[in-house]
Amino acid sequence: MKNKEAYIQKLQAKIDEWNADINRLKAKADQVEADSKIEYQKQIQALKSKRDEIEKKVSEISRAGENAWEDLKAGVDHAWEAMSEAIKSATSRFK
Repeated sequence: MKNKEAYIQKLQAKIDEWNADINRLKAKADQVEADSKIEYQKQIQALKSKRDEIEKKVSEISRAGENAWEDLKAGVDHAWEAMSEAIKSATSRFK
């Protein structure tokens, strides 16, 4: 059980970090001109959708039994990597 709980805590911490990143991007979007703002908003919405997907998967893991959560972990790890890359890409694009 400890592994599952530790994994969920790690995911929650990362989701909190991503939320902060999204909020920083939104603050930048609020300061740019209209054309750029549209692009920022599209990127932010895409990031929020990915984050929401991961939060749903974390919830599934929380409810899963001890053996079943290991099966779900691979999908979450893949979504985690995709989200990390999307955050990096958006952050570097809008510097």
